[in-house]
Order: sequence, then C-alpha cells, then structure tokens
Amino acid sequence: MNEKALKTLEYDKIIAKLTEYAQTPLGTQKCRELLPMDRIDEIRAAQQETSDAQNRVRLKGSISFSGARDLRASVKRLQIGSSLNLTELLHVSSLLDCAARAKNYGRQENDESEGDSLSPLFSAVEPLTPLNTEIKRCIISEEEVSDDASPKLRQIRRSMRLTGDKVHTQLNSLVNSHRTYLQDAVITMRNGRYCIPVKAEYKSQVSGMVHDQSSTGSTFFIEPMAIVKLNNELP
Repeated sequence: MNEKALKTLEYDKIIAKLTEYAQTPLGTQKCRELLPMDRIDEIRAAQQETSDAQNRVRLKGSISFSGARDLRASVKRLQIGSSLNLTELLHVSSLLDCAARAKNYGRQENDESEGDSLSPLFSAVEPLTPLNTEIKRCIISEEEVSDDASPKLRQIRRSMRLTGDKVHTQLNSLVNSHRTYLQDAVITMRNGRYCIPVKAEYKSQVSGMVHDQSSTGSTFFIEPMAIVKLNNELP
C-alpha cells in the first residue's frame, strides 16, 4: 500500500491512537512500525489473535507489563564479552518479573483446557526463574551488592569491618591520651585516611603522616603512625 493511500485512510491517526495503549517502549516502537496486511491468511490469523486476546481480558482482566525494560543495549554488551552494572542487572530482573507474570497469565485454568491462538506465544516466554532469584539474592539496590553475593566478597567485607573497628579503637585511644595536643577530640578523614586534628604547636609531639592543614595553619591533620598499617589494609 502506497503512502498516498495510507494518508487518505488516515492510517497515521489509527497508529497514533494504538500507540497510546502500548505499555513499553518496544511495544510503542512495534505499533509505529505496523503496516496494513495484504495476505488473507495473515489477516485471519491476526483477527483470531485479537479475538482470543479480547476473550482472555474478559475472563482474566488485563495483563500488566509494568517493569518491562529494553535490554537490547545490555545484550549487545554481553555478546561482545562485556559485563553489566548493577542497574542493568536490576533491569534484567525487572523484565524477568514481567515475563513471570506473563507466563502465569497465559496458563490455562486446568490441563484439559483447550488453548487458543495465543497459547504458543505464552508458552515461548521463559522467565529464567533461577537467574532472577540469583540476581535478587546478590543485589540489594543500584548502589549495593549483598555480602552473600559470594563467599569471597563476604570475607573481604568482614575483614574490612574488623580492620575499621581496630582503626577506630586505636584512634579513640590516641584521642583520649593526646587531648592536650588536639584542636578537637574527634576523628576525621583526609584524603581517604583516618586522621586526628593536632594543634600546630604540638605537631612534633604526634608521630605520623600529615595529610592536610587548616586554612589558618593552626591545625594539622595527622594520621598517627600507629594506624598507618591498618589504614593501608582498607580499600
């Protein structure tokens, strides 16, 4: 069918109306790419699918595609040997949740129920439940991976916590024993290192590495030598 005929039929308005009902970006794209069919067998098959879809909605209600994500870019990266970040993995999980809902929606009420023209489409949906379960187990949010993601990660984080506790214990001890030398009895961070704020006149009294200085020059932020090794063990 040529462009003039489509324009005369106001086909663009039909497509625009159809896309309003699409629930996903890919669904919207597919709607916009639709062209009129010209083969009677394809037309009859499409009409049957439409009729069966209406019947399912009448009996079961509408199906939700909320959470469906466009993973084409992520899949391409996987195909060339790249890896996915936390956000992308959560998007995979979200899409698999949607697939699981679709799979459940497509199931017949009982084994003896006769399928319809949509049954093969629902049967082809694979929710990859073990993969989705593993993603949910390992990833807490877009910023956090669970300690249980792997034994090695659990070990590393436990070691970090123990080392951090040792650093704070040592620093608290130093703060308590060097109060006279300190501007404030606090522990602070400078350049990713734990330090204590030493008065300029007592700088030589505290052995360690100077990481910063106040704008007035009255305070030096020193990493006590006693915890340098422990600080080095932290990432």
